This record gives sequence, structure tokens and C-alpha cells, in this order.
Amino acid sequence: MESPQVITLELPRPAEIPLELAFAPIHKRALGTAIGTVSGLLIFAFTMLTLVIGPERAPDLTLLDEYFYGYTVSVRGAFIGLLWGFFVGFVGGWFLAFCRNFSLAVSIFITRTKAELQASREFLDHI
Repeated sequence: MESPQVITLELPRPAEIPLELAFAPIHKRALGTAIGTVSGLLIFAFTMLTLVIGPERAPDLTLLDEYFYGYTVSVRGAFIGLLWGFFVGFVGGWFLAFCRNFSLAVSIFITRTKAELQASREFLDHI
């Protein structure tokens, strides 16, 4: 009789994962789309919830019409809020990813430049 074959999987340990993955840039359009979708759906859901449970027991959303042109606490306003929420969330997410990528690139550049200067100082000391 043949013995069963055992298959073992070796998972990489966290220390073996490349450091580049930790400093990889964030995709600006993807983050903007994700945050825009969530914020648009939240505005839509809160508006619909306000309509279902009644404006006296729900949070006051009338201030949103000061910021989002065409928004009202109505079904039509919920869809307008969905569009505005997506737009504002997309711009905010894109800008957040841009700032994170830019600051990370600057800090990597500064660190790399300091390391190169330190290496050249040691080289010049030996001449």
C-alpha cells in the first residue's frame, strides 16, 4: 500500500517581503475612485435614511445644499448628492495619494542623497 503524499507550503516570512512594497506609490485614480464611491454612497444612504425615518429623527442634512449645488433632502437630491459626493471624494482621494507619493519620493531622494554623500566622503578621506 502506498503512503499518502504530504504537501507542505512555505509562506514567506514578513522579513522576506521586499521593502519596495512598503514604499510603493499609491495609484491616484484608484484611491480617488474608492474614496469617491464610498463618500457618494454615504451621502446617498444618509439622504434616503432621512427620508425613510423622517427629518425630525434624522441628522440635519440641509446644510449640504450650501455646498452641493442642486442638493435637497429628497430622492432627486439623493442622486445629486451621490454625484457630488463621488466628485468631491475622487478629488480628495486623488490629492491624498498625490501628496503621499510626493512626500515619499522627496524623503527617499533626501535619504539616498545623504547616503551617497556619506559614501563619497569616506572615499575622499582615503585618497
